[in-house]
Amino acid sequence: MSFLVRLMKIRELSILLFMIVFFIFVGSVNHEFIAGDTISLLVKASVILLVMAIGQSFVLYTANIDVSVGSIMGLSAAVCGVLLTSNVNIGLVIPIVLLVGAAVGIINGVGVAYFKIPSIIMTLGMLGIIRGAMLIFTAGMWIEDIPNFYKKLANVKLIGISLPVWVTAVILVIAHLFLTKTKFGRYFYAVGDNEDGARLVGLPVEKVKVLAFIFSGISASIAGLVFVMNIGFVPNQTGSGIELQVIAAAVLGGVSLTGGIGTVYGAALGAIFFTVINNSLVYLKIPAYWNNAISGLLLIIIVVGDSKFQQYLLRRSAQNHQAIKLDMPMVKGEVSDDKQNKAIT
Repeated sequence: MSFLVRLMKIRELSILLFMIVFFIFVGSVNHEFIAGDTISLLVKASVILLVMAIGQSFVLYTANIDVSVGSIMGLSAAVCGVLLTSNVNIGLVIPIVLLVGAAVGIINGVGVAYFKIPSIIMTLGMLGIIRGAMLIFTAGMWIEDIPNFYKKLANVKLIGISLPVWVTAVILVIAHLFLTKTKFGRYFYAVGDNEDGARLVGLPVEKVKVLAFIFSGISASIAGLVFVMNIGFVPNQTGSGIELQVIAAAVLGGVSLTGGIGTVYGAALGAIFFTVINNSLVYLKIPAYWNNAISGLLLIIIVVGDSKFQQYLLRRSAQNHQAIKLDMPMVKGEVSDDKQNKAIT
């Protein structure tokens, strides 16, 4: 039983369990929801949210938040669309777009780390600035006539899996290895867990924060590239409101808003689950205008349910530990509590 408790304490596993239960419930109402094609489409649809959730996780690990990612995605998509329609070589388009996200990330990071501006204020201000810059850049017009070769990249498949999904999988694995297998990667958790302590032991706290925002900005730019690839045009409201979904997906996957806790795999599962929740309402034949309310309600129920489930597991673990401790025979030389009390009196 103790092994089962330890196993279920793995946050990703509990989220996966919630997802399976939700799949079974919706599938019992509409069998088409659990068809193979539907599952593959859901994974493909979650790519943009998933990539952005990975980048957001780095910021959340440091006990900060980045609400500018939606506008970064929109500006990146606009830059990508303009460059492609101007017949710029794709070998230049991709690095230029990534530099857009990195540049905004540096501005956010410097403002938070060195000028001590609260991250919510800094990134909220940048959200407005970047959204305005996007509209000025595009003159408020939609960008259409994206070259066919770029749109066809979304349908390129390797071993039956589309190119965007492969790219996302590679990013996920690299991010996980960086955070868990490198010394610098563990700094992100240390800074979020105890910033003052991290500074006292000589960790480059400011550099870690700036790098976290750079990763978040680059992930939003990658999402912008994928968006143009999937949609084939760029509306003037691209990315609007997605920042809240990104943060919700990361939190749903077990990444703490207070910093220092979570994994990118959990954030990825949260992004997939959030996409599943949104798309399941179609199969439940619920009117579209109910989507936001029901998605929000389900998100709260699942996060609270997972939190209570984790608390229950912690209590069980503590009870088992206490039971084992009481059953252990006294080691030679050890003095019982009764004898200690008599010695004191």
